[in-house]
Amino acid sequence: MSSNKISAKINLKDNAYEVIVSKGILNDCGNYISNLEIGNRCAIISDSNVAPLYASKVSESLANKNIKSELIVVDAGESSKSLESVEKICRKMIKTGHDRHVFVIALGGGVIGDLAGLVASVFYRGVPFIQIPTTIVSQVDSAVGGKTGVNTPEGKNLIGSFYHPKIVITDTLTLSSLPEREFNEGFAEVIKHAAIRDKSMFEDIMSVEGYENLDELILKNVETKARIVEQDEKELSGLRAHLNYGHTIGHAIETAGRYGKFLHGEAISLGLIAANKISSQKSNLSDSENEIIIKALKKFNLPTQLDNSVSTQSLIDIMKSDKKFKNGKIRFVILNKLGEAELSEDVSEDDISLAIEALRP
Repeated sequence: MSSNKISAKINLKDNAYEVIVSKGILNDCGNYISNLEIGNRCAIISDSNVAPLYASKVSESLANKNIKSELIVVDAGESSKSLESVEKICRKMIKTGHDRHVFVIALGGGVIGDLAGLVASVFYRGVPFIQIPTTIVSQVDSAVGGKTGVNTPEGKNLIGSFYHPKIVITDTLTLSSLPEREFNEGFAEVIKHAAIRDKSMFEDIMSVEGYENLDELILKNVETKARIVEQDEKELSGLRAHLNYGHTIGHAIETAGRYGKFLHGEAISLGLIAANKISSQKSNLSDSENEIIIKALKKFNLPTQLDNSVSTQSLIDIMKSDKKFKNGKIRFVILNKLGEAELSEDVSEDDISLAIEALRP
C-alpha cells in the first residue's frame, strides 16, 4: 500500500483532474484507475528504461481490478518523440484489437508523457489517458497541464495538442532508479517554478538531499503550475507563457544538440541563465537574485556555460520557428524580480544573441 498520500486538484472547467503524490502508489494504481470508470482495457506506453522496472507492477495492479493491459515499449530518449513513433504506436494498438473504448497509460518521463498523450488525443479521435510520471521533470512539470507533443528537426514540441489526463499518479519511489544526471536535470523545472512564482521554494531546493523526502516539494510545484494553467489553459492570455521562462533559448539549445547532446533540463539550465541576463537588462532582476538561481542550478550540477559547438546564429534561426514568436516578434518571458515574471515583446534578436554569447566559456 502507498503511504502518506497527498494530492492537488487541477480545476479546469471541462477537464478537472487530480494529481496524487505518494511513495509506493504504483501498487495501488489499479484502484485509482478503476474508480475512473473509463474502461477495462488499455495500452501502457513506456520506454526501454522504465518498462522493465515498473510495467509489470502497473499491469498486475490493473489485472487485480479486471483491467486488461498491453505494453508498448519505445526506445528511451528524446529521439522517440516523433510522428513516426505516434504512427507506430497507433498501428500497433489497432493490430492488437484496441478501439475507441480503450484508454492509454503513459508510464515514464516527459518524453513518454508527451508522446503517449498525443497518441491518446488522436487514436480513434481521442481516448482517455492517464499519466504515471517517473522522473523529476515529468512529476513537477510535463505530466501536469495537458500539453502533448512531438519534435521535428526544425524544433521541439511544434506538433502537438492540448489533451488533459484523467488522473496523474505520481510514485516518488520511481525516482530512486534514476541515474544521477537524469535525477538532476529535472530540477531545472523546479528552479524555474521558484523563479517565476515562489521564491520561498529556493529554501526547499537548497535543502534537497536525494529522492527520499521530495513529496511535498513535488506537490508544491504541481500546485504552482496548476494555478497558472487554471487561469490560462491554452496559453491565450499570456499568463501560461510564464512557464516558458528559460525555454525559448533552452529549447533552441536542445534542438541544436539534436535532442541528444543535452538533456531537457540541462538545456533549460542554460536558457535560464541567458533569460536572467536579459531580465537584468530589460527589467529589475538584481545580481544577487541572479546568483540565487545560478547557485541552485550548480547544486544539481546543471550546466552554466555553452561551448562553441553550437553557433549563436543557428540558435537564433531555430528560435524563429518557435511557437513563442508572434507576428514576427519574440514573446520573451523576463523576471522583474524573483517570483515575479512577465511577458515582454521588447526583447530583440541582438539582446538574445548577446545573452547567448555571455554563456560562452
